Amino acid sequence: MSEGAGPTSELLRQRLQDRLQPVMLEVIDESWEHSGHMGANESGVGTHFRVRISSAGFIGKSPVARHRLVYDALQDFLDQGLHALAIEASLPPS
Repeated sequence: MSEGAGPTSELLRQRLQDRLQPVMLEVIDESWEHSGHMGANESGVGTHFRVRISSAGFIGKSPVARHRLVYDALQDFLDQGLHALAIEASLPPS
């Protein structure tokens, strides 16, 4: 990531695809909605994301455990300035 800019939706999407093999994945950069808030940067991108994900890897896991899997997959991005994740982690359709 470059200085002053956070990760992109595509970088997060690729990481989650590689680690969790989702059947449904949507990554939305909502940073522009948080302009002036703590953790936001001047660029309006790369700090606040919404992740909607469904994966067979979530079967048998609690909602908290599903979120933990997503956080674990993206931890290095969090360490580098990703400020907030809104996670919607669901089971795949039966």
